[in-house]
Amino acid sequence: MLFRELNRSKCKTYLIACERTKKAALIDPIKEKVERYLATLAYFGCKLDAIIDTHTHADHRTASWDLHDITGAPVIMHRRAPAPHVDIHVEDGQTIPVGSIKLRVFHTPGHTPDGISLYTADRVFTGDTILIHGTGRADFAGGSAVEQYDSIVHKLFMLPDETLMFPAHDYRGHTHSTIGEEKRTNPRIAGRTQQEYVNLMNNLGLALPQGIQESLQPNQSAIEDESVKFPTLMELNQVRQLTPQEVQLRMTSFLPPFILDVREPEEFNGECGHIAGSVLIPLKELSTQVHEIEAYKNKDVIVVCRAGVRSTTAAAILTGLGFEHVFNLKGGMLDWNDQRLPVER
Repeated sequence: MLFRELNRSKCKTYLIACERTKKAALIDPIKEKVERYLATLAYFGCKLDAIIDTHTHADHRTASWDLHDITGAPVIMHRRAPAPHVDIHVEDGQTIPVGSIKLRVFHTPGHTPDGISLYTADRVFTGDTILIHGTGRADFAGGSAVEQYDSIVHKLFMLPDETLMFPAHDYRGHTHSTIGEEKRTNPRIAGRTQQEYVNLMNNLGLALPQGIQESLQPNQSAIEDESVKFPTLMELNQVRQLTPQEVQLRMTSFLPPFILDVREPEEFNGECGHIAGSVLIPLKELSTQVHEIEAYKNKDVIVVCRAGVRSTTAAAILTGLGFEHVFNLKGGMLDWNDQRLPVER
């Protein structure tokens, strides 16, 4: 197996390639390094066969869609990833083939709901679930210290102690660790109970990462132009959330809400389907087409997307435009389907 870390910075991008077939995968590529990745692939005579983001990144822009546009390689993320234009959604226990290499997928939520780790042969790529002598923060929307503890202790720490560990970030100049080393010495989690870990993570008081306003929502929405003026994190946090059951109950009331779906057209009629009677206006077109829904400005509006993330952005935008009763479908069409509620396709 050909293996390289390509960024030489706090954000890590890993190249793995099958030396026999010359098929390659890039794990967690960043937007600023696209030319470097393409040059490295060309130097080794490799064909990009998979572009994998271990989670939705908050501190840098992903290069996944740029690389897909250039090479045609599929973008791969977990089923819970909020962004459109993900070609392959994976779940726990599945494998991603890269030539003769098999990457086993572990769903390791906690830092984000869509976090995955990738295990092959003697190494595991852990994203931001666990870092070298640390762990990824769990205080973003959708984060959970409980889930993170379980992901680390009951999945990653079950791997052999000698397994090499490569995280998506490192801030201290490390290149790798081992599962055994982290089990023994990681100051965040070694020797702690779940409740002790949760108490620690809930009281870290970390500042927001640099670039979060410029990176997180573009990565969640795959919108990389100026078509959307993204709301602030404070505005996002003020959006009122409804569960699928609460939305269904309101839909059967005397004055049912207006359901606005902000996904892409191919998603609207795709695997998750859509709620009957919902109207499609993709997020990137919302600001220019908002006049089409002016009649609902003083009525209940429930916004819908795949995972409840893009729709939170849309709900905050509508609130800023004077819509007075805007709600978000928490968990989006993924949770709606998981509850076996009716859909149309």
